[in-house]
Amino acid sequence: MSLGMTLVMLIVGWLAVAAAMLWGVLRISRRHHPQYRSPDAAKAAHTVDRKHRHATAH
Repeated sequence: MSLGMTLVMLIVGWLAVAAAMLWGVLRISRRHHPQYRSPDAAKAAHTVDRKHRHATAH
């Protein structure tokens, strides 16, 4: 394999890893972003009994 092809594959591989890491971070940040609601909606949410509660690690 030529030196040029090795460098191109190295850069493409680095970009693929960087894109995968960015996608993962954005996915986690979207999932854990606090949802802001109007005060009326927040009061209604507190009166509703939740049957399922998700376990959290924090």
